[in-house]
Amino acid sequence: MVDLVLVALPLGDLHHHVELEHVVHPPLRLRPAGSRSRGQCRAQWPRTRSRKGPRVSRRDPHHGSGRRPGRRGAVALWLPVVLVLVLVGGAVAAWQYDLGARWFGTATPDPVSEPAAVPPPEGLEVPALDRPGPVAAESGDAALAPAAVRRALAPGLRDRDLGRSVLAAVAPLEGAGPGYESGSGSFLPASTTKLVTAAAALSALGPDHRFETTVVGRRGSVTLVGGGDPFLASRPVPSGEWPDRADVVDLARQTARSLPGRRPVRVAYDASLFTGPAENPYWRSDYVPDGIVSPMSALWVDEGRDADGFGRVADPAAVAADRFAEALRQQGVKVTGQPRPATAPRGAEQLAVVRSAPLSAIVEWVLEVSDNEAAEVLAHQTALATGEEASFAGASRAVSETLRGLGVPMAGVVLRDGSGLSRDNRLTAPALLEVLRLAADPDHPELRPVATGLPVGGFTGSLALRFDEAPEAGVGRVRAKTGTLTGVSSLAGIATDLDGTPMAFVLAADRVRVPDTLDARQALDNLAGALGACRCSR
Repeated sequence: MVDLVLVALPLGDLHHHVELEHVVHPPLRLRPAGSRSRGQCRAQWPRTRSRKGPRVSRRDPHHGSGRRPGRRGAVALWLPVVLVLVLVGGAVAAWQYDLGARWFGTATPDPVSEPAAVPPPEGLEVPALDRPGPVAAESGDAALAPAAVRRALAPGLRDRDLGRSVLAAVAPLEGAGPGYESGSGSFLPASTTKLVTAAAALSALGPDHRFETTVVGRRGSVTLVGGGDPFLASRPVPSGEWPDRADVVDLARQTARSLPGRRPVRVAYDASLFTGPAENPYWRSDYVPDGIVSPMSALWVDEGRDADGFGRVADPAAVAADRFAEALRQQGVKVTGQPRPATAPRGAEQLAVVRSAPLSAIVEWVLEVSDNEAAEVLAHQTALATGEEASFAGASRAVSETLRGLGVPMAGVVLRDGSGLSRDNRLTAPALLEVLRLAADPDHPELRPVATGLPVGGFTGSLALRFDEAPEAGVGRVRAKTGTLTGVSSLAGIATDLDGTPMAFVLAADRVRVPDTLDARQALDNLAGALGACRCSR
């Protein structure tokens, strides 16, 4: 019988070891225990006979002697195996991460990250893109021209929809040169109050500050301790949502890991960081009951909103504790009874902690969407940072003193809250203009989020659906904080004219007839747009 025998050997010697043999298969014999096999010498290679059994055919002289391979032999044996594994791993990686397409330039462009590289559908001809010119020329040493500003604003200031109390003030963003002002005195600012609250919080706390929510434990009880995080959430937010938000599910997961033996626990909650009334006495009495704003608390989830995201809950701290207890149960922890208010025991072991987004991101969000609840929390946190009591009254004093320390002129300024909901607030154009100047000043980088958080007219935040009738050339050149209450409309921000000169401005009308509310708001948009569309420098 003729057998074809393929012998698996290292790849480097493959061409030596394909053998054609005439083999007479001997009966299987077992070697006695303890016997030792001996290698063959070269003289035995041509023909050999076993001691018992038929003749065995000639051996390939390239076979080894039967001794264990040395170090070089081991390398020769395993190196091809390693190379094969590397090749297989590289092939898998190239397939998984599409490396071949990337290396050889055949990858399909990502329409999200590379929209310009996506080819048009077959048969569709797309004209070549023109290189756009600069949005604005470099400002250089150009100075604001008050006469040009007056000409740009005069027609719009005569709009009767603005009512009888109208103020307009424009000043160079850099330096202290002459500006333009129409009207004077203090005015009801509405949500432009958030500008001064944000500046004070950044100055007192720093843009990198984060607010902590913790869980401490002692003798079968865990206490959820509110740290005044305005954006603490009831559940994890979707990936990529901005700004980052800590959540009580994460707290529960950490707490469950820290509890010894998963014994039953009682849940308490501590919201004592803030003091004073939960409702501002200078707000309208229906603001909290009607769900316009949440009761103030150092501990809440979802800013005190109810499950549908529109109304407000009556006791934000209790609801936050309920959500935490529920999350604990989902982690397999047995929770006995209902969460109860308490003061965290001194010396209790910290079991879990989550931290908010940095203050810079919180400020930008507050200004972009005009977040009332978060603004009030920032005012309370400013009070804590400056040694005041964390109440509405303490917050008002803290913000005022911090602004005064920054050099903001405070004559005529009255602050009753941090959000601008109070109709007893009063601001002046010089105060707001100075806050805007400080935010753009390289000497105050900690205040920069006040400028970067301003919505862009016609594009973002609370100005996304506005500026639709403003001068076309001014759209995109205005960043401003909005202010709106019944009979009140205001804008304060930064405009860049056609010559690239930036300017700070304040526009306010606080005696608008209710039927003229929307028209007055449009009139202010047009005035701000006129600043962006003018050539107001010299």
